Amino acid sequence: MGNQQGWIGIDLDGTLALYDGWKGIEHVGDPVELMAARVKAWHSAGRPMKIFTARVCVPEPERSAVIGHIHAWLERHGLPVLEVTNIKDFGMIELWDDRAVQVQPNTGLRMDCLDA
Repeated sequence: MGNQQGWIGIDLDGTLALYDGWKGIEHVGDPVELMAARVKAWHSAGRPMKIFTARVCVPEPERSAVIGHIHAWLERHGLPVLEVTNIKDFGMIELWDDRAVQVQPNTGLRMDCLDA
């Protein structure tokens, strides 16, 4: 993505952390090593990132508790403490997510089904 401005959204469960079912707000699986290394490299390169997770789709004060657990997990695993959000805005330039399906802009066509 070169010099593009904006932030990279990184899903937590199933993307940055191993996920094998919901076990409560305090449980986050072990890091997915390839993704953790990617986040560290992006951080070293000064790329803006946010954790993009449905875990924070809860009202206060639970939302703050969830963010606290995520920040503690990041620190425990030597990852940068990133902003945590569930809001997609015009600043997001990429989303890394285990549930996403990329669509070709303005067509509705799946990118993984296009002929080369």
